[in-house]
Amino acid sequence: MKALTIGLTALLLAAPAAAMASDKVIHLSFENGVAAAQKAGQIDGSVKFYLAGNGPHGKVVNDNVTINRKTNAFGKSDEETCNHVLATDLIYLQSEAKQAGANAVTEIVSNYNDTEYRDGQNYECHKGFLMSGVALKAKLVKLP
Repeated sequence: MKALTIGLTALLLAAPAAAMASDKVIHLSFENGVAAAQKAGQIDGSVKFYLAGNGPHGKVVNDNVTINRKTNAFGKSDEETCNHVLATDLIYLQSEAKQAGANAVTEIVSNYNDTEYRDGQNYECHKGFLMSGVALKAKLVKLP
């Protein structure tokens, strides 16, 4: 019984350290993440998404939309958990765009802990032992 108590105590004390030790930054294809969310029916395709530097120009409806969602990462692959949390961000951005009368989300940059990551192909995901997060900053735009 004493060995079991000691083992459980050690496990509980080590868990926070394990969560911190496995925190890593991952860069994944934004296009693949959007396609997966659309294929799964999470977004409907009525709003287009463009990373910074890739999008067309239109009338800016809102120039400062931010989203920072997290999801359970335990036991999931990097791509699975990161694309899942990206999809939740996209659902929110699609909803915000529709409410604002916009049909595109442009100038999307990763913005984890207010540190921008700009890439024309990839988004940034932070994966820990228990949680993954994707933070985005963007503009809502009405395209002709």
